[in-house]
Amino acid sequence: MAALTIAAGTGNWFSALALGVTLLKCLLIPTYYSTDFEVHRNWLAITHSLPISQWYYEATSEWTLDYPPFFAWFEYILSHVAKYFDQEMLNVHNLNYSSSRTLLFQRFSVIFTDILFVYAVHECCKCIGGKKVGKELTEKPKFILSVLLLWNFGLLIVDHIHFQYNGFLFGLMLLSIARLFQKRHMEGAFLFAVLLHFKHIYLYVAPAYGVYLLRSYCFTANKSDGSIRWNSFSFVRVISLGLVVFLVSALSLGPFLALNQLHQVFSRLFPFKRGLCHAYWAPNFWALYNGLDKVLSVIGLKLKFLDPNKIPKASMTSGLVQQFQHTVLPSVTPLATLICTLIAILPSIFCLWFKPQGPRGFLRCLILCALSSFMFGWHVHEKAILLAILPMSLLSVGKAGDASVFLILTTTGHYSLFPLLFTAPELPIKILLMLLFTIYSISSLKTLFRKEKPLFNWMETFYLLGLGPLEVCCEFVFPLTSWKLKYPFIPLLLTSVYCAVGITYAWFKLYVSVLIDPPVVKTKKQ
Repeated sequence: MAALTIAAGTGNWFSALALGVTLLKCLLIPTYYSTDFEVHRNWLAITHSLPISQWYYEATSEWTLDYPPFFAWFEYILSHVAKYFDQEMLNVHNLNYSSSRTLLFQRFSVIFTDILFVYAVHECCKCIGGKKVGKELTEKPKFILSVLLLWNFGLLIVDHIHFQYNGFLFGLMLLSIARLFQKRHMEGAFLFAVLLHFKHIYLYVAPAYGVYLLRSYCFTANKSDGSIRWNSFSFVRVISLGLVVFLVSALSLGPFLALNQLHQVFSRLFPFKRGLCHAYWAPNFWALYNGLDKVLSVIGLKLKFLDPNKIPKASMTSGLVQQFQHTVLPSVTPLATLICTLIAILPSIFCLWFKPQGPRGFLRCLILCALSSFMFGWHVHEKAILLAILPMSLLSVGKAGDASVFLILTTTGHYSLFPLLFTAPELPIKILLMLLFTIYSISSLKTLFRKEKPLFNWMETFYLLGLGPLEVCCEFVFPLTSWKLKYPFIPLLLTSVYCAVGITYAWFKLYVSVLIDPPVVKTKKQ
């Protein structure tokens, strides 16, 4: 706190926050890392030692390249730095290779590329006004937002313990959002197009970008009631946007089109042969659906409505598996999840078009697209919840209602990431970091909105407090029971289903606020 006071006096508080979290990331270098560490090492080897024509065919390792071409080139660039650390990590046949120099390089590559994320947070802080409470630096919306983003618990454990490059990618997304807030639409569109060719999961929020740019940029004027002035449509702007998207896509996919490998690239990017759920069920609607199927199966067996010999083994004995076979409820297909996702997204798109609320309306729509895709998508990873949590941080410092949704979503979503770190040494780290982040989030936002109604009602408070007993049960009590060997998946199931309830509630609460909020009536002339 003393350091922040000094920094505040010199106007360098943001640099102090960024430096502080960077030092924390360095302290996490020796911690556990997941198979994603080997995934990215293998991609370094593939892009460094093989010609581009083999990048999306190479299958020596099970961790084949399945990100878009820009990320492959990103790995290619990193590999030319990696060779100065340890040349052996760039050998495709060195499966599961690790060394102290490899560890240092990969960890520091994540920390270094986070520079883009830090810059994007700085730009986002320029766009957010929010409420002004008190004269203290720590009560300013920009300070609170900086902490919520730079010190985000989920991003810290996913990138700097579990191991991924989400900070760099979210930096692109947040910078794109900032540019749209600043009415620099072409830059925002360009950055988002680039982002899509780094990681295709951001397709989830593409509808929000498309509709907002069409509504707010391609139509240059509104009527006094906020509706579109149809004769203000600009073909030049549409062509400009299309050209940006085309050129970025051509740069990314062009080489593979020339090699006649586009089908191979897309088969890697969209592997629909995987199951409905990831190995650990993401806390979404399908987790509740699967959990209900298991409960009905147990009841059916007890009441002898079901034949035990006809129960799929993967359904009842293997726990959380990728190919989940439903016993009582209808099995779910990729097409069904697509339809559900589109239905869930459509109302938010409708509001963005017919109830324009400026950049904040766009941000709300983006979050709802992310959450709806998380809720109903096919083979969703639990880490995808960050796609909603991080942009929701920007809304949290503006309105008390959004702050309430943010706190429920963040606390529940972050806790749902706990199973990613299952090793004993990381247990106190994840508990301490989450407690610190959660306590700060709640206390700072309560202070910011102290003149308004409480951020939580009794039901929400009771639910969030329930995460404590759940953690005690899963981490400390269950391992001592006889069920540990027979039903090892129960802690994961309980975590997934309990968190799915909270995330579903946050999604519904945000949707209601979007649907009932009036449009911002303002004549636009650009």
